[in-house]
Amino acid sequence: MTATRDVTVVGGGIVGLATAYALAITGTGGRGNTRVTVIDKELSWAAHQSGRNSGVIHSGLYYTPGSSKARLARAGGEEMYEFCARHGVPVERTGKVVVATEERELPALGELARRGRANGVGVHELDGARLREREPEISGIRALFVPEAGVTDFAAVCRRLAELLAEAGVELRTGTELLSSASTGDELVLSTTSGQIRTRRAVNCTGLHSDRVAQLAGGDVPVRILPFRGEYYESSASSDLAVRSLVYPVPDPAFPFLGVHLTRMLDGSLHVGPNAVLALAREGYQRREWSAAHLRELAGDPGLRSLARRYWRPGLTEVARSLAKPLFVRAARKLAPRVRSADLVPAPAGVRAQAVRPDGTLVDDFLLTEDAHWVHVLNAPSPAATASLVIGREIATRIRHKTPD
Repeated sequence: MTATRDVTVVGGGIVGLATAYALAITGTGGRGNTRVTVIDKELSWAAHQSGRNSGVIHSGLYYTPGSSKARLARAGGEEMYEFCARHGVPVERTGKVVVATEERELPALGELARRGRANGVGVHELDGARLREREPEISGIRALFVPEAGVTDFAAVCRRLAELLAEAGVELRTGTELLSSASTGDELVLSTTSGQIRTRRAVNCTGLHSDRVAQLAGGDVPVRILPFRGEYYESSASSDLAVRSLVYPVPDPAFPFLGVHLTRMLDGSLHVGPNAVLALAREGYQRREWSAAHLRELAGDPGLRSLARRYWRPGLTEVARSLAKPLFVRAARKLAPRVRSADLVPAPAGVRAQAVRPDGTLVDDFLLTEDAHWVHVLNAPSPAATASLVIGREIATRIRHKTPD
């Protein structure tokens, strides 16, 4: 067992690694010699949400003015561009267009423009002709263009963060799962699959398992994590579709997900998706993956029943789109009419950790709880990857205020 650590971060995704970076390298931890350990149960960093997404750097267009999401997206996006440029991680400001294809979507498009401007986002309104001039493959009657949006490889960001942490002397342990947590006065004793860790503070950045870790740590857990699988397709080698920007539909205000969209990746290929389907396991990346324990949790969850009653209609649409590729292609063709089934081949799916309250309310913003020893990140929705460096600093500041010198 190593000497007592100042902080142990549980979870090696982008928020966990960014928190360690703030503590050990950028000085937010309050001391230049903060002893930090990062553990993750997987054998590699960013094995889950941080490494299974479309890589979009968000601008802050969608979020309620004054919310944490809006504030963090604006500051975090620019900092992410700077980090990638400074550390050799591929990144590109592609810009984003949000496209209205029907008259009934125009009020919601106008509301997005209002929100974006209130959040300090550069929003340019395009009519149909100017949209076609910018994106010849895309069909719509009006659109918003946001130049700040872009794309990177968040798994590569995580790998670079891990390299910087190793160079700074941070203890990094992959293949290390947390088994229990016990308080012994001013310290915690964390039992893991690779031995015990004594630490003054701990941070729970475990994403899909964050509620379970909070329970294990004895914390008050006001939410349950529900996993939603997002399935993607990507352009085939024979496809000649050329999209310059990120292309999104106007989001359905009755459904808490953004809908199938088109992302031009760093290599020029096209990523299409995701949908949003309740997964049958916390790490249910395949349709046929399921967990008996997770299904028992779902069966006894009153929040899920309430959620299902509220969103059953769009939920059925998402399930149908998952099971039938033609329906997925139809959603993509609404934006890009030349998309054919042969243009798209399956790509790896991701699973989003969504916090849900007991009454079935989806937690829309970031949710952190803390006690004398722990900070629990219980909801870190998009734009968490975009804003991870800023989020990491804010978590480090909370730890500094609670940890005596």
